[in-house]
This record gives sequence, structure tokens and C-alpha cells, in this order.
Amino acid sequence: MENKNLEKGMDIVSKLLAGEQVSETGNNQSYYQEYNNNAEVYDFVHMALKKMNIKLYEYNNGLFISGGENNTAFGYSNEELKRTLGIRLNRELYLAYFVIYNIITEFYNDTTTSTYVDYVRVEDIIDNVDNSINGILDNRTGIVLDEVEDNSFKQIALSWEELPATSGAEQIGLRAARNSKAGFVKMVFNFCISQNLLVENQGRFYATDRFRAMIENYFDDYHGRFAKIMSEALKDKEERSGDATD
Repeated sequence: MENKNLEKGMDIVSKLLAGEQVSETGNNQSYYQEYNNNAEVYDFVHMALKKMNIKLYEYNNGLFISGGENNTAFGYSNEELKRTLGIRLNRELYLAYFVIYNIITEFYNDTTTSTYVDYVRVEDIIDNVDNSINGILDNRTGIVLDEVEDNSFKQIALSWEELPATSGAEQIGLRAARNSKAGFVKMVFNFCISQNLLVENQGRFYATDRFRAMIENYFDDYHGRFAKIMSEALKDKEERSGDATD
């Protein structure tokens, strides 16, 4: 590899690690063109990020990165994530993960297509979490869960059902908090905004290109056991609802 291509590749990697936008537009468009048109630069960027256990995603003529699985240097440990979210208990963290999953599924009913809603609201996610939990609890006997899975979903359901829909203070203005469903969802939304995954405008939350890049690539790669359980539970719930109306 020529030294100039190595240097260009290093520049692109360093800018991505620094959180800068590398895309067809903006200050770093020349780097994007080098990545897109220079095979040596392209290969180096992929190799360097792979060695660091960092996932690279391309979306809408832009580059986006995320820490790979178990990457403690470029991701969050559970304890770090709890501090960032402002929560203390593991079961609250599991609930936050569950809310994030439901934010994803509210935007994308099917990640194999390009169909997604334009925005979501706090009340949309509350309804989605309610339906998801009910779908699992109603159909637990029809889904084979091991002891860890069964206990995890119990903890998520209990944590969610213990929360009132809103607190008294939220009747005036919605704030992120751990003491209500609306406040908890807003707390998770704020975290997603801090990670450049969502933007807010008048109570509506819109997906960024980074969010879409990660979901349309990463989520399909790691669909996993959790998504399978959720899919089976919600599918069964929809079928039973359809039978009841026939």
C-alpha cells in the first residue's frame, strides 16, 4: 500500500473514532470520496476497524461506526450504562434495553424492508411496551423459555407494571425520570439523543441516519433469541386477536 493511501485511511478512521461525520456532504466529503473510490483506502479502513472490534455501516452516502460485541473500549459496560442513564438497579437496566428494543420495533415493523414510520412519541412507546409485555405473558406456556429467560422477562414485566403511567409533575411537563412509564421512556429517549440516534422536535422523536444505519444492518446481523421470542409472542397475540373478531 502506498504511504499516501495509508495516511488517508488512517485519517478516515481517526475522524470516525472522534465522532465526526464522514459522508458525501459536509467538511469530510473528500475523505468519503477517497473511501468510496480508492480500493486501498477502502480495504484499510475496514481492516483497521475490524482489528479494533468496531462495526462499520454505510447508509445514505455516509459512514457510521459502533463498538462490536463485548467491546469495552468503544462501548458501554452495564455499570457505565446505568450511570449514563441515571438508574441504579439491574432490572431497571433490563427494562431500558427492552424500551430501546420497542423503540426500534415501533420505527421498523420489518427490518428487511425500507418501511419505517417518520417519528414516534412517548405514548407510542408506552403502548408498544405494554403490548409486548402482554404478548409474552399471555403466551408464556406456548414459548419454551429457559430459567434465565423466564426470570428476565418476569423482572422486566414487574419493573414496568410497578410504574404509574405518569407522575403528578408530568401533568405539567414531561421530564425524564424513573418514577413513571412516561418518565422512564423519556429517559431512554434522552440517552438515544445523546448517542445521535434520535432527534426531538415538539415531542416527536425522529430517527437519524446513524440510527437507520445501525438498525438496518446491525439489528439483522444479531437478531438472536430475544427477537425470536418477541416475534413469536406478538404473532400469537395478533392471531388470537384476529380469531376473536371472526
